[in-house]
Amino acid sequence: MAKIQLNGKKIVLKSKTTLFSLLKKYKLDKNKVAIELNGEIIPKPNYNKKILNDEDNVEVVHFIGGG
Repeated sequence: MAKIQLNGKKIVLKSKTTLFSLLKKYKLDKNKVAIELNGEIIPKPNYNKKILNDEDNVEVVHFIGGG
């Protein structure tokens, strides 16, 4: 299990959860968000490769259109 902080809220995930799995769990479209992991912006192609670990800090930002 991994205990992380997601957008300021502490959550617990299964071991070896990737960023892509996290997005899928919360039904977020990877093309409409940006992810910062421990202060570093993660490129979209790496979402499926980055495994979350204990004490990771994840910030997910949604893009909102408007005019």
